[in-house]
Amino acid sequence: MIMEAILQNSTDFILLGLITHPEFPGLIFAVVFSIFLVSVTANVVMILLIHVDSRLNTPMYFLLSQLSIMDTVYICITVPKMLQDLLSKEKIISFFGCTLQIFLYLTLIGGEFFLLGLMAYDLYVAVCKPLRYPLLMNRRICLFMVVGSWVGGSLDGFMLTPFTMSFPYCGSREINHFFCEIPAVLKLSCVDTSLYETLMYSCCLLMLLIPISVISVSYTHILLTVHHINSAEGRRKALATCSSHIMVVSIFYGAAFYTNVLPHSYHTPEKDKIVSTFYTILTPMLNPLIYSLRNKDVATALRKVLSRCPSSQKTRVVDLSRLY
Repeated sequence: MIMEAILQNSTDFILLGLITHPEFPGLIFAVVFSIFLVSVTANVVMILLIHVDSRLNTPMYFLLSQLSIMDTVYICITVPKMLQDLLSKEKIISFFGCTLQIFLYLTLIGGEFFLLGLMAYDLYVAVCKPLRYPLLMNRRICLFMVVGSWVGGSLDGFMLTPFTMSFPYCGSREINHFFCEIPAVLKLSCVDTSLYETLMYSCCLLMLLIPISVISVSYTHILLTVHHINSAEGRRKALATCSSHIMVVSIFYGAAFYTNVLPHSYHTPEKDKIVSTFYTILTPMLNPLIYSLRNKDVATALRKVLSRCPSSQKTRVVDLSRLY
């Protein structure tokens, strides 16, 4: 009662978490923390491998490194607060903290929408126009694609965040979620937000349709090209190159489709939180694992780096023994 009275006179919010009253918060903490640790480690390793291995200095891996950067930042803006709340009785997030979460969340998810679409275009050029690949995917174009993805995502953040946080929030300050996702926050507003929600879903739908159109057209051309490849080995390599991207797109866009396209009648707080875990917690972990486990170049680069570690340690021991 005291906490509710304080919150009614403040601008802070309470995050109820993934499970409102967990029976085993320690177990949930251990699972989520393990996923977080694997995700951050895998993405950072992916970024470093692409940076240090010359064979990975190609447009495809440059775009993949940007995906890893987005996933790393993405999981770091939601999960640490979630872990803190699992161990704390006061699950308070400030108005500024909630605003920052919404802005970064929108920027990164929007940027990833566009980036995955551009990665499909990169695959299309690699498979369908291999001779023109160095020209169509030169460094300047790659930088333009990456900057365009970040700018496109940030526009979504700059447009929706101020409107969302400008509504009056009176009465309950309890957000039935584990982070400040817009639909969960808007439920606390004491004014009608239906028009804004319709416009917001229209905006999100447009942001989904643009990259999905690029992905659909790209893969249509890729499949037609693969169908005309006479060599079975050539077909296998082309499909293997695309399979990792298809898996990532299916998981990410599937969750996004549920959140942004399906009508309200299909939504419940419990379903929304479960779906949100896919693109806030699971997808950032799965992306680097899918690309590393199904990609020979990344696996080879990782083995190469790991093989250097023991040899470098032996060299240091030999150098020290010579000194003494």
